[in-house]
Amino acid sequence: MRIFKLTSVVICIAFLLSCNNQDKKKSGDTAMVTAKTNEEVVLDKSVAKIKSVLGSLKEADSFPRNITKGKKEWNKVGVRDWCSGFWPGVLWYAYEFSGDEAIKKGAEKFTEPLKTIAYTPADNHDIGFMVYCSYGNGYRLTGNEEYKKILLAAADTLATLYHPKAGTILSWPEMKHKFGHNTIIDNMMNLELLFWAAKNGGDKKLYDLAKSHADVSMKYLVRPDYSIYHVISFDDKTGEFVKGATHQGYADESMWARGQGWGIYGFAMSYRETGDEAYLKTSQKLADHFIARLPEDGIPYWDFDDPKIPNAPKDASAAGVVACGMLELSEQLEDKTLKEKYFKAAKALITQLGSDAYFSGDTNDALLLHSTGHYPNNSEIDVPIIYSDYYFMEALLRLKKIESKNIES
Repeated sequence: MRIFKLTSVVICIAFLLSCNNQDKKKSGDTAMVTAKTNEEVVLDKSVAKIKSVLGSLKEADSFPRNITKGKKEWNKVGVRDWCSGFWPGVLWYAYEFSGDEAIKKGAEKFTEPLKTIAYTPADNHDIGFMVYCSYGNGYRLTGNEEYKKILLAAADTLATLYHPKAGTILSWPEMKHKFGHNTIIDNMMNLELLFWAAKNGGDKKLYDLAKSHADVSMKYLVRPDYSIYHVISFDDKTGEFVKGATHQGYADESMWARGQGWGIYGFAMSYRETGDEAYLKTSQKLADHFIARLPEDGIPYWDFDDPKIPNAPKDASAAGVVACGMLELSEQLEDKTLKEKYFKAAKALITQLGSDAYFSGDTNDALLLHSTGHYPNNSEIDVPIIYSDYYFMEALLRLKKIESKNIES
């Protein structure tokens, strides 16, 4: 009888301990599920700030562009400024992460004035930045058919700048006196609008235009060492290549940091849209060259060949663009080692941008500090710039999605 009672007690104790361990395990599992990643913490902070700033902006056709040193609030620009699409793009990204309807209404409000860009004769290549970053993200997240119509119209407008003999889209009509028919590396990013339109009801020729532009850019903008020219010039009449040069970099042959980023991202995106292996290899080589030349703190100077280094200004915007580009590249590659290489390099950039050295906190209304716009023109040097915030938000969301997918698999 005593043995039976003792055995019963032992069994009960074992059962209670087992239940307790299960509860602890469940609690631990819940903690693991609910624990936020570093990028989610930064996204939470960013969305809170974006929503706060949104409440202070009343005019829908006045868009944040930069913040003067020592100031807190954004300087604004109008619809025709090349940066007008980035603020609504930031809002769409903030809505994508948060699901906050107030932010969505703000995104719709600031997107709407850009409609005119799609129906106005093209005067620069930046239609892609202006419309795809705003209406493109809006359509992706809402499926609004009116947005789709505007995107298709914008693609047709951008295509009017195509030069059939040169095989590229004109970047700066106002600079033809200096460069002739000119194409800049930034223009690679605008090809996504054309690729998208060609497979979403637009003219199929838009694909051919975009492909030609990428081919010619790869041939002439990419130097043998896999650094990038900022500008290439063609004879306006014959379309023959004339020279490579710079406009925003230190020198014609120097490595302008943001230009390298446009190349990494632009060619990776072009591979995604075409399957042309040459674009993938080019993006890889550009990324390798960028990684090899990064300074110790992991954030590029505005130009890698500025003789004032290490006293030259940094460019957080270049880091954001490159991070997005290398995440895109990582997603396109099949080789696991290479995927991991570019993923880790991108994550390192994003982590550094989210650190106290670059994340603005309460300093001002931007997300990031220390971007450089047009150094040779003494413009936007070491200040917050809206496209830096845009690509930072994109990079954070891309990283979150990839890591979530990796956990699920």
